[in-house]
Amino acid sequence: MTNIHRLVEQLAAGRISPQEALDHLRDLPSEDLGFAKIDHHRPLRNGMPEVVLAQGKKPAQIVAIAGRLMNRGHSVLVTRMEKDVWQECARGLSEHSSVEGEYDPMSRTWLWHDGPIPVTGKGLVVVASAGTSDLPVAEEAARTAEAFGNRVERLTDVGVAGLHRLLSRLDLLRRARVIIVVAGMEGALPSVVGGLVACPVIAVPTSVGYGTHFGGVAPLLSMLNSCSAGVLVVNIDNGFGAAAAASLVNHPVEEAGSDERPRDSNGQFVARRAEGGASDGGAPA
Repeated sequence: MTNIHRLVEQLAAGRISPQEALDHLRDLPSEDLGFAKIDHHRPLRNGMPEVVLAQGKKPAQIVAIAGRLMNRGHSVLVTRMEKDVWQECARGLSEHSSVEGEYDPMSRTWLWHDGPIPVTGKGLVVVASAGTSDLPVAEEAARTAEAFGNRVERLTDVGVAGLHRLLSRLDLLRRARVIIVVAGMEGALPSVVGGLVACPVIAVPTSVGYGTHFGGVAPLLSMLNSCSAGVLVVNIDNGFGAAAAASLVNHPVEEAGSDERPRDSNGQFVARRAEGGASDGGAPA
């Protein structure tokens, strides 16, 4: 449930006044901090709150943006946050809530939520990494998917150099609704996984590899040329992007309403007769 959904429920239940609700909505769709415009409307549009990219930002800017999101009750995820930057931000972030956020040095992410994050995804997201060196990107994907309300299982060190390690976990792979596969070197693992399962596979090339690996270009091209149907590819080291896409797969859009108009034998809609004899689209008789 987004902060806006909670607001509507509180207003309907009489727990807050219309003026309080209007005050809360004043900064929609965005709040201008001068150096940043915070998109408070994003959870309502696409179901995911704005995520803060720490890279290139000053600690004071990170604290200001994250603090405003926290004050609105949004889950807050900060990505690409180096440990020394987090240490500079920690005190400022803690002043916005009595609930402590959690920093993970491997994925370089900081995650805050006012209580346990509810699981809202329909199924299971599996994050599989080829080698131990791929874990920072894989963990960024896993933590992001969890922040967006998904149940996540991790498979580590299941690369093609020891294929038996992957095959021993086929039961888990086949229970997944979507699989994120993180691999460097030659990037072969997503094609193998894609040939074994009946769900979307999101491939993430990493910058892990030797000379002709070209910083992730080699696995990127391998994944783009996969012969397995249903393999999608994101950019090099983009665990966050893979998790965001996986979360959308795992949160199918609910239809606003079903059209229950009758159809003929060819599947075409049959015009209803309104009360008084008018058909759909016509004025009542």
